Amino acid sequence: MTHVSDPIPDVVSVDRVRLVDVIAAYVGLTKPRVIELLLLTTVPVMFFATGGVPKLGLVIATVIGGTLSAGSASVFNCVYDRDIDEQMRRTRRRALPRHIVSPTAALIFGVVLAVVSTAVLWAWVNPLSAALSLGANAFYVFIYTMLLKRRTTQNIVWGGIAGCFPALIGWTAVRDTVSWEPFVLFLVVFFWTPPHTWALAMRYREDYAQVDVPMLPVVRSARAVAAQIVAYSWVMVATSLAIVGSDRIGWFYPVAALILGGAFLVQAHRFHTRTKTSDDLSVLQPMELFHSSNLYLSLLFVAVAIDPLITR
Repeated sequence: MTHVSDPIPDVVSVDRVRLVDVIAAYVGLTKPRVIELLLLTTVPVMFFATGGVPKLGLVIATVIGGTLSAGSASVFNCVYDRDIDEQMRRTRRRALPRHIVSPTAALIFGVVLAVVSTAVLWAWVNPLSAALSLGANAFYVFIYTMLLKRRTTQNIVWGGIAGCFPALIGWTAVRDTVSWEPFVLFLVVFFWTPPHTWALAMRYREDYAQVDVPMLPVVRSARAVAAQIVAYSWVMVATSLAIVGSDRIGWFYPVAALILGGAFLVQAHRFHTRTKTSDDLSVLQPMELFHSSNLYLSLLFVAVAIDPLITR
C-alpha cells in the first residue's frame, strides 16, 4: 500500500544534496589544496620560532586565521578570473563557471572571510600577524590577480610574493617581531614558486594561451622555461642553506636541506634534459616536477619544525 508520507524522504534527500553541493562549492572557492600548502609553511616556522613545541591555542588561532585569510584571497581570485575560468579545462568545474554560486554571493563570502580572519589573528595572535596576513591577501588580489597575471610573463615571479608571507606570519605569531631567519624562509618560497608554477603552467599551456594569459610556458619554448626552472632551483637550494648560520639551527635541518635540495635539482636537470629532444608533454612530464616541488617544500618545512625538537 502506498502511503501519503512515502514521497517525503525523497524531497528531503534532494534538498540535502543541493545543500551539500552549495557548501562544497563555497569550500571549493577557497582552494583548500592551496591553503594546505600555505599552512605547511606557517606551522613549522612556529616550532622554529619557539625552539620547541608552540602553545596549542596559539597554533589553532594562527591556523584558523591563516586558513580564512588564504581562503578569502582565493575567493576574490575566483571572482575576478571567472571569465577565463569558464574557458580553461583546469578551472571550468569551479563554482562560478558552473553558476552554482553567484559572483555577488562569492564576493560577500570573500569579504566576510577577510574580516573574520583579520579579527581572529588580531584578537588571539597579535596585530602584527593580522597586518601581515591582510597585506598578503591584498597583494595576491590587487597585485597578482588584477595587475600582473594577464599582463606579464613575470606574473607569478612577483605575484608569488603573497605566498611567501606565511613564513613571516608563523614567526611573528610566536615572537611578535620579525628577524632575518623567517626572511630567509620567505625567500626560499619566493624562489620555489617559479619552478612549481611553471611546471603546472606547462601542463596547461594551451589553456593559458586560449585565454591570453602570458604564462612563461605560453610565450617561450619548453627548453627556455626549463633553463629558468633550473636557475631558480639552484638559487632556491642555496637560499635554503643560508639559514644554517642561525644559532637556532642544529644538525638535522642542514642534512635534510642538502638531501632534499639535491634530489630536487636532479629532477629539475632531468626535466631540462628532456626539453632538448622534445616539446611533447607526454615526454616532458611537467607534472612530475610539479609534484616533486610540492614534496620538496613540504618536507623542507617539516625539517624546520623537527630540527629544534631533536637537536636542543
